[in-house]
Amino acid sequence: MITIDGNSLTVEQVLAIARDYEKISVSESAMGRIESSHDSLLKIVSSGKRVYGVTTGFGSLLNVDVEPGDIVKLQSNLIRSHSSGYGARLDVIHVRAMMVVRLNSLCKGYSGVSPGLIKFLSDMINKNIHPVVPRFGSVGASGDLAPLAHIALAMMGEGKVIDGNGEIDSSEALQKAGMETYSFGEKEGVAFINGTSTISGILSVETALSYNLFRSALNSASMAFEALRGTDKAFTPWAIGTREHAGQQLVASAMREILNGSANVKIAGENKVQDPYTLRCIPQVYGAVLDTLDYVNKVITTEINSVTDNPLVNGDEYVSVGNFHGEPVAFACDFLAIALTDMGNMIERRMARITDTNLSGLPPFLVEKSGFNSGYMIPQYTAAALCNRNKTLCTPSSADTIPTCANQEDHVSMGANAALKLIEIVENLQTIIAIEFLLSTQGLEFIGEKISPHVEGLKNGIRKHVKKLTEDRPATPDIDTIVGLTENGELAWNGRLN
Repeated sequence: MITIDGNSLTVEQVLAIARDYEKISVSESAMGRIESSHDSLLKIVSSGKRVYGVTTGFGSLLNVDVEPGDIVKLQSNLIRSHSSGYGARLDVIHVRAMMVVRLNSLCKGYSGVSPGLIKFLSDMINKNIHPVVPRFGSVGASGDLAPLAHIALAMMGEGKVIDGNGEIDSSEALQKAGMETYSFGEKEGVAFINGTSTISGILSVETALSYNLFRSALNSASMAFEALRGTDKAFTPWAIGTREHAGQQLVASAMREILNGSANVKIAGENKVQDPYTLRCIPQVYGAVLDTLDYVNKVITTEINSVTDNPLVNGDEYVSVGNFHGEPVAFACDFLAIALTDMGNMIERRMARITDTNLSGLPPFLVEKSGFNSGYMIPQYTAAALCNRNKTLCTPSSADTIPTCANQEDHVSMGANAALKLIEIVENLQTIIAIEFLLSTQGLEFIGEKISPHVEGLKNGIRKHVKKLTEDRPATPDIDTIVGLTENGELAWNGRLN
């Protein structure tokens, strides 16, 4: 069980809750802060002060007063009106991530929500009630309003939830789980939907998945390195050390460890002056990707342990602030998308090299009796198509802004779109890495010299699931199999990366 306290949530924990259905609890200290904040809000409201989002309208309607008898209904009206997203629904993994990130932010104790809201949302997560959230509608400022509103709508029993491959009324799902529908109190509606939890939930999941993919990519690159008879001269510690980027040092160290004991690499070093960039510059390019991942991890860890709604309550103070603006995480989504796209570019170029007999010295398209067999000609095409797709997707969303809410919200981050594009980029990169594993394993069948024990272990592990290609057969099932192995972490390098 993972304890939610508002201060210590990690991307690995978000992934465990979102993907692996880890149960959660809320710490006593967090519940104490929440109760205190809620009491402070009620005192402010009862004092007769004008309070944005409680006794006034929202956005550009901030100067419109709400009658005292309508204060509670105002919150449900807000949720209904903002449930205006459109498009295919988000996957359960990302919906669960949104929910736990929103919960953690509210547990900071500055939002004025009641302990009842915290308990209700925790129960939904633990009882696997997953609202239908259309993927489009957020512009990444004033919070991820539309996506979060669809979660809140389901809490009210008025939306839909995911049921297997279909959908059912949330009221029915709540009843089956033994839960009543939730009635949002003063400020609770605006506090719930006014945050960056869609961007941050998705980015948390994709950052955690990307670290695992990076470790798999180190191994697939090393297998291709052996198949292409690379020399590790360029990984010499003193030479690598003359450029002190942390990622470069770590990747070069990993490559030396993975390739240790390879007679094949040693012989290549005796016969070669230098390698092409896709082999020689693995530490420089992959190191930059790792540095970007570490930066993104720092940003998203800060964000998911922050207060991102508006206004905020602290004692007798009620302050409007801009923490809902998604720019920090929007930039991070775009940075990571660019880095992962370029990693895929480098991988695809090694595939082109390994399947080209003029560059590799291996049989054409890695198969005996080529001509009669086309071998692994087309998997490289697939990788090229996925790389092109990623290049299109990695155009930064955060470089754009379209004002909303009658120009009250006159600069937005577009972070939700950046996060949505990142989901597909990560999926595509996973397939590109799987194809490199497939081709490299086949290429190693034609290497006479002894390869490193680590690479030999990878080759044997893949061969337990994917047999050697001796005559043409569809490659898609083999790619799917290796994608599964990368998802399970079976092909990930487990050495030091920090």
